Amino acid sequence: MENGTLIFEDARGFGEAVGESGGALLGLDLGTKTIGTATCDAGWRFATNGTTIQRGKWGRDRETLAALIQSRGIKGIVLGLPRNMDGSEGPRAQASRAYARNCVEAFAVPLLLWDERWSTQAAEAAMIGQDMSRARRAAAIDSHAAAVILQGAIDRLAGGVL
Repeated sequence: MENGTLIFEDARGFGEAVGESGGALLGLDLGTKTIGTATCDAGWRFATNGTTIQRGKWGRDRETLAALIQSRGIKGIVLGLPRNMDGSEGPRAQASRAYARNCVEAFAVPLLLWDERWSTQAAEAAMIGQDMSRARRAAAIDSHAAAVILQGAIDRLAGGVL
């Protein structure tokens, strides 16, 4: 947990903050121009890719995410944390941490920062396996990556490997 806030880097603390009863979660893959979204069921069994949001100023992002959080009854957020391959953090990770702080302040729900090092590659491989065209992959990669991020987190949460 970061500075006594609702931001977590461990699944156990996040799971406890969300509550044993679970609840729908929102997965986010934060890019410089877009935000991929995904949601999961309240029982934390499967993640489903959602839409890709064009990033704008925080106020516009906040309104779009608030509508999604309200409509889906979201109880927590899983945000991809882009670490370098050696585990260190660069400018993109710091931007994600700042975005996490904004989300917690705006939505007052627990947020889990989840290592996303291989999410885009896994999403692309899955879409290639589905024989998806390059153009369709480009349009959907961010939301599929958000689903990979969210699925990894809920597998850890629901599997008890905390």
